[in-house]
Amino acid sequence: MELNIALLAGDGIGPEVIAQAVKVCDAVADKYNHKIHWRPALTGAAAIDAVGDPYPEETHAICASSDAVLFGAIGHPRFDNDPSAKVRPEQGLLKMRQKLGLFANVRPTFTFPSLIDRSPLKRERIEGTDLVFLRELTGGIYFGKRGREDDGETAFDTCTYTRKEVQRLAKKGFEMAMKRSKKLCCVDKANVLESSRLWRETVQAMEKEYPEVQVSYEFVDAVAMRLVQWPNSYDVLITENLFGDILTDEASVISGSMGLMPSASLGESIGLYEPIHGSYPQAAGKDIANPLATVLSAAMMFDDFGLFQEAEAIRDVVNRSLSEGVVTEDLADKGKSYKTSEVGNWLAKHL
Repeated sequence: MELNIALLAGDGIGPEVIAQAVKVCDAVADKYNHKIHWRPALTGAAAIDAVGDPYPEETHAICASSDAVLFGAIGHPRFDNDPSAKVRPEQGLLKMRQKLGLFANVRPTFTFPSLIDRSPLKRERIEGTDLVFLRELTGGIYFGKRGREDDGETAFDTCTYTRKEVQRLAKKGFEMAMKRSKKLCCVDKANVLESSRLWRETVQAMEKEYPEVQVSYEFVDAVAMRLVQWPNSYDVLITENLFGDILTDEASVISGSMGLMPSASLGESIGLYEPIHGSYPQAAGKDIANPLATVLSAAMMFDDFGLFQEAEAIRDVVNRSLSEGVVTEDLADKGKSYKTSEVGNWLAKHL
């Protein structure tokens, strides 16, 4: 297979972890007789510095004409510390999601046998955890009307959803549940929010189309508690943008490190694959960042291409690196730690 993949390294540790994912992807492509054409493009603070736009039109053209997007991270402290900044790196990510139609963020959470005791939760609570969140990505409070009133003394952000937006995300959730354990949880706050009541009634109306799927409805605060009590009781969860943003970060620590969890953002025609961690500017340029989440995001990309053997080969070699202690300093105990680039080299070699 011949693949055209947009490569958006972004900011902070993004270029370093992306470089390791490229090594692994190229090794897989060589092993299974594929050809990958990498198409680098600017985004985030790097793009602001270069052209004044965190998601330039040239970058969008490259992404839209590619088979997939492999993405690193966005963010820079000089923007975080300047509330008056008119242009921010994160605006590029929101713009990219909207323009590419990436409405479904897929965030799996699972445990690694060799790292299960590194989790802040007890082994007996998390063993067997293998859940996935589908977070709606282009609607809700992040994209609603916002502003200031009363000479800036009052601020408002509006959460708005249409039935169509809920239906298209729920459809992906039902379809994913059918391929897994046939359990789906709709997470909302329907006892308080009108937008959540729309979510609940829309999903309820879709149940008859998927009679084999067992559907539950839980308030977001209850899910926040159960995620740290019995995360292995969940399978597929669907929710709106803000709730999903918070809950998926909470779930990410179950594995023991945010540096291990991959994600995908999907639309109707293209997918973007990225680690869940941020740009981690304190580590930028030091060759110490954990590249495994980015590498596992690439495995999700191969899955979505239908190249399941290739994806499994990546996951297998990642598990092997963890069990053999070929890890960066965030995962090393008292033993030797490896540089970011050394982990990438090891993974590519052992594929």
